[in-house]
Amino acid sequence: MLNNILKFLLFSLIVPSLVFAQDITKNNKPGYSGTTIAEFREQLNDIFNDPNFSNAQWGVMIQSLETGEYFYKRNEDKLLMPASDLKLFTTAAGLILLGSDYRFSTNLFLNGSLDGSILKGDLVIQGRGDPTISGRFYNDDMYKVFNDWADSLSDYGIDEISGNIIGDDNAFDDAGLGAGWAWDYESNWFAAQSSAVSFNDNCVDVIVTYDKITKLPEIKIQPQTKYVVIINNVLPVPKDSTSSIGVYRERGTNVVTVYGTIREDDSVKTFVTVNNPTQYSMVVLKDVLEKKGIKVHGYPMDVDDITVPLDYSKMKKLCTTYSPPLKEIIKVINKNSQNFFAEQLLKTIGLEKEGYGTVTNGVKAESKIFKDIGINPESMILADGSGLSRLNLVTARQIVTLLNYMYKSKYFIPFFNSLSIAGVDGSLADRLQNTNAKDHVRAKAGFLEGVRSLSGYAFTADNEPVAFSIIGNNFNVPVKLAENIQDLVCLRLTNFKRK
Repeated sequence: MLNNILKFLLFSLIVPSLVFAQDITKNNKPGYSGTTIAEFREQLNDIFNDPNFSNAQWGVMIQSLETGEYFYKRNEDKLLMPASDLKLFTTAAGLILLGSDYRFSTNLFLNGSLDGSILKGDLVIQGRGDPTISGRFYNDDMYKVFNDWADSLSDYGIDEISGNIIGDDNAFDDAGLGAGWAWDYESNWFAAQSSAVSFNDNCVDVIVTYDKITKLPEIKIQPQTKYVVIINNVLPVPKDSTSSIGVYRERGTNVVTVYGTIREDDSVKTFVTVNNPTQYSMVVLKDVLEKKGIKVHGYPMDVDDITVPLDYSKMKKLCTTYSPPLKEIIKVINKNSQNFFAEQLLKTIGLEKEGYGTVTNGVKAESKIFKDIGINPESMILADGSGLSRLNLVTARQIVTLLNYMYKSKYFIPFFNSLSIAGVDGSLADRLQNTNAKDHVRAKAGFLEGVRSLSGYAFTADNEPVAFSIIGNNFNVPVKLAENIQDLVCLRLTNFKRK
């Protein structure tokens, strides 16, 4: 821990944080005699009074889950941007409203008649928000689900489709981006558009390498599709230089510029979002079908582009594909802080509980259970499901109230298991290593420019469970300093022993 903190000396005005860390390390010795709650509060006041954050805001609440006693409170009722800690509300609501074993579904329909092995008509994919149609749950085989669909067609005796491949995404609205998302996020994987029909997290994998024969940068994409046009603006640099790759997708198009530098002996993988995920999915599906020997005469289409409305009462359902259970999906949301999955879940809550997949309907359904939890939904602002929007405003008290409720609920185990383990995995894998806090803190970390949040559960040296939320807003120092403050608090908590 001290080695990490000493690095912070490269920045100015951080001596107070270093002193606190040294003090904690001393108290980390076996036989540490214990602290009163009053002394603990004084220690935390010293930590949060760090002059680096004199122009910032901290919202903090720490509560014992055994006694209900508040260990510490600071601006606990101030509305602050939670960043990705908002995912705690989305995933908790998903478990409560849908159940831990809920599975997303996708239906395949034959819209036409069979003439021998020929489908005289269209293949229709009716999406309902499944975010998992990718390689994430299928040993990195992004085509697994699409190949299964091709096999289902073959098993039904179909080797030719005279019509189109239509993606029906009407279970969700067409607002792919969240309210309050920054425009310059659009190309980045963490701002992928939501859609009732999706594929590969609605992104394309971009792999940049140095071609030793041409001595030029080479770019490959997965899936290999003509849906995306790549402009190569990457420059080669010597082996003693650094690779740095960026991507930019021109707004409203799928023209992607890849720029930066690639070292002669290096390979870099990154991701870029796509525009119109539904049509993208259908383009890739058509390619997969044809590679599996199923000829398609028509076009890959978004349902919005067809002229005759779909009538499912006149179609034959070919099959239904189900996702892994929600208890596994929320691990992706909370451990990896996957925004796309969170947005899909919020809209699916709206679809299942209010009949249509929108952020508004998802928040409406959530708000009903928040009242039961003890949170006034009118005293918070939820603009999306992931926390990427800067319009989201919640309090540390509201987060701790949620954590307290989940601790007592039947869904606690899947909720708890979805959180990152300090020093072990997820977004906390590199934090609090080689300290007493490792394995003793389960939490969700959040980050936006000027925002760093951390909320979850910790176990004291007495093995007393506590819920905590630490939200920092409006700071203009390196984010590592905000993490340092949060880590110091977690260390204090896991070292805390009652006198």
